[in-house]
Amino acid sequence: MTETQTRPEPKTVPDDRKVLRVALLGCGTVGSQVARILLEDAEALAARSGARLELVGIAVRNPEAKRDVDLPRELFTADAEALVDSADLVVELMGGIEPARSLILRAIRKGASVVTGNKALLAQDGPALFEEADRNNAELSFEAAVAGAIPIIRPIRESLSGDHITRVLGIVNGTTNYILDQMDSTGAQFADALAEAQRLGYAEADPTADVEGHDAAAKAALLATLAFHTPVSLDDVRCQGITKVSADDIAAAKDSGLVIKLLAIAELVRVGQSESGKDAVEGTSVRVHPTLLPREHPLAAVRGAYNAVFVEAENAGQLMFYGAGAGGRPTASAVMGDLVSTARRVVAGAPGRTDTATRKLPMVGVDAITTSYSIGLEVADQPGVLSRVAAVFADHGVSIEAMRQTIDGGAPGAGDGRAELRFVTHPASEKALAETVADINNLDVVESVTSVLRVEGV
Repeated sequence: MTETQTRPEPKTVPDDRKVLRVALLGCGTVGSQVARILLEDAEALAARSGARLELVGIAVRNPEAKRDVDLPRELFTADAEALVDSADLVVELMGGIEPARSLILRAIRKGASVVTGNKALLAQDGPALFEEADRNNAELSFEAAVAGAIPIIRPIRESLSGDHITRVLGIVNGTTNYILDQMDSTGAQFADALAEAQRLGYAEADPTADVEGHDAAAKAALLATLAFHTPVSLDDVRCQGITKVSADDIAAAKDSGLVIKLLAIAELVRVGQSESGKDAVEGTSVRVHPTLLPREHPLAAVRGAYNAVFVEAENAGQLMFYGAGAGGRPTASAVMGDLVSTARRVVAGAPGRTDTATRKLPMVGVDAITTSYSIGLEVADQPGVLSRVAAVFADHGVSIEAMRQTIDGGAPGAGDGRAELRFVTHPASEKALAETVADINNLDVVESVTSVLRVEGV
């Protein structure tokens, strides 16, 4: 008779992992997904972080409101302060300045680390919040504040912390990228592309923060602060939106092998030399504006509502980070990455990471920036116009790289029609280019300056 072998019963091992109490502030599109992940993936998260992440409450204005995700009703509370006081880790996804700022400070001052996606608050008060976290041995993490699911904050904070980043440029607003991509691919006017973005949920009913560039500017300030280790606020960012980009601009760009993107650009600029004359003195320029890019540039291929960030560093060279820039699940992924990382630090008893600025670089005015322009003009179609316009460029020391002319009505040169001229300049100072445009606009043969766009990568 063959002896039957039985598998021994597994021993029950007590789970003695530390429990970290997590408070969630806000339960919108992103917050509801964070809550879902904390509840559904509790075991996996505990294994990865070394602690059980217990969601102890969700602070909302109206606990009875309908949510995107079905969550236990007993988790909801309107008493955000009491919830923060009971937590070891706080996730702030309320948005806005207040009460988010006060609640984050309340958490930090009791030693609780905070994960936030609040780009507007960090762009306004980031340095002060980082210093407060440093004083209280707490951590303030914010991967979700820039470019949704794309891991860009951690690489700049950690992977590139031993390098010298010189430039960051990127598409950091999915709404505007979708609109411009629709205009480029379908020939749609701005208003029609915006309406489609709103229908699909990419744009808010009031799209001002996106289309005027304010959202991208807040993200640019954060990226510059981290990349250059110097405080940069939203007020330091020169900002121009996409509302004046026309279908004609898009078509002209396409004919020239270019594409228009709303770019956030942060770069180090040489502003002088040290007293010894051996070292360059650096300043910081941060700006957001519609930009012409060659179609072979990596950022030109970013379609739809996707985001991408291009980083240039002295030793690493050029790096590009690409992915979904918004949405509940992608952004929740970034939040959870911060939360697990923070939990690991707490379990290990390690000190909080600091993002306090280590230097104070001067902000460089836009007039000192070197760039190229694409300038569109509507002019009278008559002899001598081109030479008069070209003379203005020469007077300001601005060199023309390319010129394109389109006749609208009448026989060419007959003086009874209009012509459209588009110039692309070689790099020159922003000041010289702006003065050139102003003087051209004053010529009696120029009906109007129809567009002025900056050019990168040519």
